[in-house]
Amino acid sequence: MSALRRKFGEDYQVVNTSSSRTFSAPVKRKRQRFVEKNGHCNVQHGNLGGETSRYLSDLFTTLVDLKWRWNLLIFILTYTVAWLVMASMWWVIAYIRGDLSNTGHDPSYTPCVANVYNFPSAFLFFIETEATIGYGSRYITEKCPEGIILFLFQSLLGSIVDAFLIGCMFIKMSQPKKRAETLMFSQDAVISQRDGKLCLMFRVGNLRNSHMVSAQIRCKLIKSRQTPEGEFLPLDQCELDVGFGTGADQLFLVSPLTICHEINTKSPFFDLSQRSLMNEQFEIVVILEGIVETTGMTCQARTSYTEDEVLWGHRFLPVMSLEEGFFRVDYSQFHNTFEVPTPPYSAKEQEEKSSLTSPNSIPIASSLPSPLMGNRVGRRERLLSADHAEHPEDQASRLPSKLQRMSSTKEEHLWRALKTGTALPGGKASSTGDLSLSIQRLRSSSIPAVRQGQPEEQVKLLSLDFNAEEGGQVKHRQPAAISTITAATPAPIQFPLVGSRPEDNLPPKLRKMNADR
Repeated sequence: MSALRRKFGEDYQVVNTSSSRTFSAPVKRKRQRFVEKNGHCNVQHGNLGGETSRYLSDLFTTLVDLKWRWNLLIFILTYTVAWLVMASMWWVIAYIRGDLSNTGHDPSYTPCVANVYNFPSAFLFFIETEATIGYGSRYITEKCPEGIILFLFQSLLGSIVDAFLIGCMFIKMSQPKKRAETLMFSQDAVISQRDGKLCLMFRVGNLRNSHMVSAQIRCKLIKSRQTPEGEFLPLDQCELDVGFGTGADQLFLVSPLTICHEINTKSPFFDLSQRSLMNEQFEIVVILEGIVETTGMTCQARTSYTEDEVLWGHRFLPVMSLEEGFFRVDYSQFHNTFEVPTPPYSAKEQEEKSSLTSPNSIPIASSLPSPLMGNRVGRRERLLSADHAEHPEDQASRLPSKLQRMSSTKEEHLWRALKTGTALPGGKASSTGDLSLSIQRLRSSSIPAVRQGQPEEQVKLLSLDFNAEEGGQVKHRQPAAISTITAATPAPIQFPLVGSRPEDNLPPKLRKMNADR
């Protein structure tokens, strides 16, 4: 069973009968198309009632739109009837004047038309006059005023009939519908990835060397749908973007081109996947318009693709090749495609998966306002956790050599102070240009005590940016550094607090230096 299905496809089923086993495939009902592959619109108008008179009001367009067999029939009948009617009128004039009875026995008699004795002669006279042949044996005499009037009427009527019918035939022959026969569309459309995006593509080509001036292509999606209000819209038309915003819909059609529709959030195929394509029912109508270079008339070529003509995971074979001095187009490969790796998911599902797999951004620092200096000086304290920060060695390696030496010196002083319990050095040490750096003692409540069994603790250093009392503005800021310090003694580290302000906790020498500034 599995071998047969692989050979004949999933649509084939095994049917068991009493006599023998036979294989049959369910016949798929032919898809009713809105536009045929040749561009013919499969729509018929009926129950017009009294609206049929509108066709007679535009008789010229009605005749041009008729098929060729009806045009030829009307052309022949119109001239035949006009000739018979006009020949009959000439025969009637000859009969009323008595020219038919007087066949030339009286030499003094002057007929209306010379040598017209019966209906065939009257018909020949009309044909000679209408076609301006003039054999010379039949002519109008000056004794027949009614013949002169009929001759003027015949000339005017003949000119009108000639202009109308010959004009219709010329317009019908010069219609650019046959020019559309040399504009090709691929038999199938494909869906695959291009530039990392899922796209619907098809191919167009021009078989003639003459160009299509101002060629433009448009696509319509024909699909029935139901609105949220419950209204059913049969054969609803939706526009497919094939580069209207970027100008890609304006074609330079000298060689076959692949038209691309990007499936994004604005596309009606945003939810379309390989599995849902089998259950969908839609039709894509492609319209190619341009001006014929030789005649200057506008030409339109149409085709359509149904859901079973859209191939998922395929791509068109290349048809262009470089020859010696020119490019060659191989139209034998125009409709051929080949399979390419394409995810079977819709563009919406791919977008959701990419958003879920993207890494989340981790905050590096958090800025907290410091209430120590009040509104007098604006500064920022940056508290960084060692769990989300880099190693101190990596951070120090990014600093200049001078700042690295300064940072290592400060770490040594801090290590000695924490180990021996002595006061931290402060003041104007470690300055670069106008940058002033002061290492402040931290409150004992902000540093956790070192307990037994916890030899490693995280010490947060606060970099405080002080402003000059004269300027009142922040000049330089130095980012906070994170250091992991191993406690040497299990006893908690206590920092004496003298006053409520940070200046009160400084040694006398440093307080004097700050006061001098």
